[in-house]
Amino acid sequence: MEITIGLISALVGMALGYVGFLRTRDKDVKASAAESAIVTTKLDSIGQDVRSIRVDLKVNEQTIAGVSERIIRVEEGVKQAQEGVKAVNERVDKLGGV
Repeated sequence: MEITIGLISALVGMALGYVGFLRTRDKDVKASAAESAIVTTKLDSIGQDVRSIRVDLKVNEQTIAGVSERIIRVEEGVKQAQEGVKAVNERVDKLGGV
């Protein structure tokens, strides 16, 4: 009788241990799935931010290209104006100066 009680106690203990293991395993799987979902969401957000930065960068590059063109035109205009001023100064010097 004592062996039967001991054997039943051991089997019940093993069953409870196994049930505990299954519950813990299920909780771990759920926690892992939740963490994976969070990581995936964050990665998606980072990907969207990177795409947004790329678009902004392209817009800035186009703006800089436009500004560069305008600066070139202004420099050309300044050069022509300097040549005109130089020509006027030369005429003034030839005429006797002012």
